[in-house]
Amino acid sequence: MKYAAVTEQLAGLGSDKWTLSLAARKRIDAGQPVINLTIGEPDVPTPDWLIDAACAAMQAGRTGYSNGRGEPSLLSALSRRYTERLGREIGQNRFLCLPGTQTSLYLVLRALCEPGCEVILSDPMYATYEGLIRASGAIPVGVRLRPEMSFRLQASDIAEKITPATRAILINTPHNPTGAILGPAELAAIGALAQAHDLWIVSDEVYGDLTHAGRPFTSALADPAFEDRTVIAASISKSHAAPGFRSGWVVGPVEFCTRALPLSETMLFGSQPFIADMTAQAVLAPPTLAQGMAARMANRAQILFDALDGVAGLNVHRPEAGMFALLDIRTLSDNSLDFALDLLDRTGVAAMPGASFGPALEGWLRIALNASDADTHEACRRIRAHAERKAA
Repeated sequence: MKYAAVTEQLAGLGSDKWTLSLAARKRIDAGQPVINLTIGEPDVPTPDWLIDAACAAMQAGRTGYSNGRGEPSLLSALSRRYTERLGREIGQNRFLCLPGTQTSLYLVLRALCEPGCEVILSDPMYATYEGLIRASGAIPVGVRLRPEMSFRLQASDIAEKITPATRAILINTPHNPTGAILGPAELAAIGALAQAHDLWIVSDEVYGDLTHAGRPFTSALADPAFEDRTVIAASISKSHAAPGFRSGWVVGPVEFCTRALPLSETMLFGSQPFIADMTAQAVLAPPTLAQGMAARMANRAQILFDALDGVAGLNVHRPEAGMFALLDIRTLSDNSLDFALDLLDRTGVAAMPGASFGPALEGWLRIALNASDADTHEACRRIRAHAERKAA
C-alpha cells in the first residue's frame, strides 16, 4: 500500500523520543517503585476553581460547536492579558485559540513553511520540534547551544546557519530542556537578524510564568519593531497545572491570523467552549499557582546541585526557569540513553537521556523537578551512588 511521504519524514520522531519515559511508566503500572523524573508535568493537580469553572460552563450548556478563531470570552481575556503585559494594544484579531501549544506550533509552522524551507532552531530542543518542522515539509537546522553561554541562543550562531532557503527562526524562551531565558538584548539581536533576512520568528513561551528566583521574562513580542514577523504560542498547561485540558493559543500579526484561520478551521474548527470559558478565567488570574511551582522547582534544582555537582565527575546545570535541570554525565558515559536505562534498572530512578533533545545534549540527562522534595533527595542519593560505582 502507498503512504504519504510525511509518514517517513516523521518516523522515529514521535513516541520513540520517549523510550525511557515509557519504560518507566510501564514499571510504575506494574507496581514497581520508580522515582519518575522524566516528564514535565506540574507538581500540583489542576486547581479546583478551574475545574469548577469548566463544570459550571458545561452545566450552563457550553458544550456546542465553537469557531475556528476562539470563543469571544477567551479572545477578550487574551487581548487584555497581552495588552497589559506588553504595554500596548494587542487586539482580539491577533489571536487564534487551539488545543495546547503543540497544536498551536503545528498550525504556525504549516502556515509559514513549505517543502524545501529551512527552520533554524536550537540544539538541544524540545523533543517534538523536529517532527513539527518536518510535518510542514521544512527542514530543521540546528544551532548548537553552548554551556559556556548558559545555553542561550546567540544571534551570531544563528547567522552562520541562514541560507536562501531559511524561512523562520524557532525559539523557546524559557527553554526546554535547559531552562535558559533569552534577555531583551538577545531577543533584539535575533529580531534584527530576522528583519535583515526577512524571516519569521516563532516563539514557544509556555514556561513564561515559571521563572525562578524572580528572574524577569521577556516575550519575543515585547519589542514592537519586530511584531510584524513574530508569532507566539503558549497555553495554560504548565502555568495553571492543566496539561490535560489542552488549551492554548497563538498571537501574531493580524494578517498571519487571517491567513492561518482557514487552516485552523480545516484542522479542528474550534475548541470546546467550556474549556475556553475556564481558560479565560485562568489567563486573567494572578500567576500565583505558577509562582509557587517555580519556587518549589528552583529549590529542587538547588537540592540536585548541592547533592550531585562535582560528585564522581558529575556537573549540574541549574535552570533560570521551567521544570528541569540538566546533569552532565560526560565523564561517565557518552551514551545518555544507555546510562539512563542502566540508572533505571539499577536504582529505579528514571531521567530523560539528553540525546532525546538533540545531539548537542548527548552525555547529559534531563531531570524533571516535579517530584516531591523527599523523592528528589532520595533520587539524588541513588544517582550519587550509581555515579560513584561507575567512576570506581
